Amino acid sequence: MKAAVLRSYGPPDALELTDVQRPAPGDDEVLVRVRATSVNPYDWHHIRGEPLVARLMPDGPGLRGPSIGIPGCDMAGQVESVGRNVTEFRPGDDVYALLPEGGFGEYVCVREDLLAAKPANLSYEQAAAVPMAGVTALVGLRDAGRIQPGQRVLVNGASGGVGTFAVQLARAFGATVTGVCSGRNVDLVRSLGADEVVDYTAEDFTRRGGRYDLLLDNAGSRSVSAYRRVLTRTGTLVVVGGPAGRWLQPAGRVFAALAVNPLVSQRIAMADAVRCPDKKQCLRLLADLIEEGKVTPVVDRRYPFAEIRAAVRYQEEGHSPGKVVVTL
Repeated sequence: MKAAVLRSYGPPDALELTDVQRPAPGDDEVLVRVRATSVNPYDWHHIRGEPLVARLMPDGPGLRGPSIGIPGCDMAGQVESVGRNVTEFRPGDDVYALLPEGGFGEYVCVREDLLAAKPANLSYEQAAAVPMAGVTALVGLRDAGRIQPGQRVLVNGASGGVGTFAVQLARAFGATVTGVCSGRNVDLVRSLGADEVVDYTAEDFTRRGGRYDLLLDNAGSRSVSAYRRVLTRTGTLVVVGGPAGRWLQPAGRVFAALAVNPLVSQRIAMADAVRCPDKKQCLRLLADLIEEGKVTPVVDRRYPFAEIRAAVRYQEEGHSPGKVVVTL
């Protein structure tokens, strides 16, 4: 099979498109023919091995070299074969998953407990846009943010992969939503259901005087003290990410924000899809909301598999409205 293999850290060109042996499913695994994947910051952080501090973490990119041979955490495809203990899926089923690795290959083995049925009303390309960004937004709002109907929610970075899901999910949970994005994406964010949209190039949303029960920060564009200024006294700040750096960022920014949590009346928490213990249930809930028409993935660009390095380069620039998808 063809795969984009990572043998050493570097820019997107470090990915080597080559032939590798097709994997065989274990007893509790499903072999999936990958039809589409998408590119996330999680992927290119692993490709570059940055920030360098992450290499010291147990689930980081690896201290001496890549811990992931075939990157790619998003996948949508069709079941090829199943292990002998698998009961939920059979060959031909359309599925999607949030993977630990392997999405940048034509086939991947997935544990049954990570796999969910693909939303019936989505193409493979649309479905591949969902897992990492959708689960991050879901756990950020529901689990870390403890969102409640009637709350006022602000999504900073509302036009990105996570942000476009967060705006729609917050509305689905019954909140009033304000989205913050650049002027060129105001219409997109409004079309997703935001009650109010702030163009950060024209106005500083932390000095408008509004107060929010929950702020989901995908952009890392302001200090924690500035975010606290727009929260209610018992409001919650959920940190997702921010601008990348070679040594510490965005990990350093997230850890610094969490360190403030014990010292203030407001809650500060982190949205972490990678460590989510119930990824399958999250994907099932997202599929239900998508099939009900309450959530729709936003796809900015589609690339063929032969151009996956260009797809990673484009996503790494950080200006994509929605998701960048690769078709296999």
